[in-house]
Amino acid sequence: MKFMRDKRRDKSSRRDGSAQSPRAQDGRRDKRPERKAEPRQEHKQTSRPEPKAERQENRASRPVEAKSETAQRVLTRREGALPAEKLPLILEVAPNADYALLDSGNGQKLEQYGPYRIVRPEGQAIWQPALPAKDWDRVDAVFTGDTDEEGMGRWRFPRQPLGETWPMKHDGIDYLGRFTSFRHVGVFPEQASHWDHMAGLIESTRRPVKVLNLFGYTGLASLVAARAGAEVTHVDASKKAIGWARENQEMAGLGNKPIRWIVEDAMKFAEREERRGSRYDIILFDPPAYGRGPKGEVWQLFENLPALTDICRSILTPKPLAVVLTAYSIRSSFFATHALMRDTFAGMGGRVESGELIIREQSAGRALSTSLFSRWVSA
Repeated sequence: MKFMRDKRRDKSSRRDGSAQSPRAQDGRRDKRPERKAEPRQEHKQTSRPEPKAERQENRASRPVEAKSETAQRVLTRREGALPAEKLPLILEVAPNADYALLDSGNGQKLEQYGPYRIVRPEGQAIWQPALPAKDWDRVDAVFTGDTDEEGMGRWRFPRQPLGETWPMKHDGIDYLGRFTSFRHVGVFPEQASHWDHMAGLIESTRRPVKVLNLFGYTGLASLVAARAGAEVTHVDASKKAIGWARENQEMAGLGNKPIRWIVEDAMKFAEREERRGSRYDIILFDPPAYGRGPKGEVWQLFENLPALTDICRSILTPKPLAVVLTAYSIRSSFFATHALMRDTFAGMGGRVESGELIIREQSAGRALSTSLFSRWVSA
């Protein structure tokens, strides 16, 4: 599906599954390449789905129909005690050797990605830069052209021409950074907070863990999960993004880890897993605000997110660890996704934590907000 995010971080098109999103067209998680009815691709290193398990059905009154590409899903409010809650929770990424937000302001941000200094548009930076102009001029790459994320742009290299890719690291995992035509570089540093949390859950569980990564983009979350010891299923609508993710797997030296790479629409895949009885311990999903698929399918986050969240609950194992929802570029508060997650996970115990992902600026210490999130955790 072709997705367009709003203008906050990415007007990304992707329904992961199924569309073209700027992050996916660059392979990123914000506008994905258009998908032409491609066959599903699977990396056969993983085991088959677990035997069909019974789905918990604690529902009550007032059914609401949720539109899906395959069938209408009837949603009713679940019975049972609501999970405990923790909010607001602000998850922060500080400057480090792999990535740093050096400065920001006037609608732009100055970042350090490994060896390169990069300038890109940033609508949230409505303040004035703290560093002098000479520091902003001393850069390796500047994204120019159409700054509307739906439009194509181009990179300018003030010092010397650079290739499309360059080697990068995240916490010891090697991967490729990329200069894409939609200003993205193949990674979203603010997600590191979720990745660290997930890795900790996997490593401390001391049992086999299955992770489903919907809208997986170029695969950093999947690589973190696999390195921690999980069996991973990675789903993205963009064939190009999946190709980049495979490259990252090889570059990271994790080619022997059980990662199943699948090119498919996220909703369709989740629905199919529910019918098959497949189950996961951790689910990550980051749907776009709006998307339109190759056959005219329409994704509206506020209309379709409840159904996808409900399916995610239904494909959890009997002893799940976490479900993490991230939302970019939506005109809403994390209180909305928080209420949705608490209602959906009623009767399961645990806790719902909601807030924002931020990147801490190095120059003046300001916090650059990038997205909202809500996550259910078992304890």
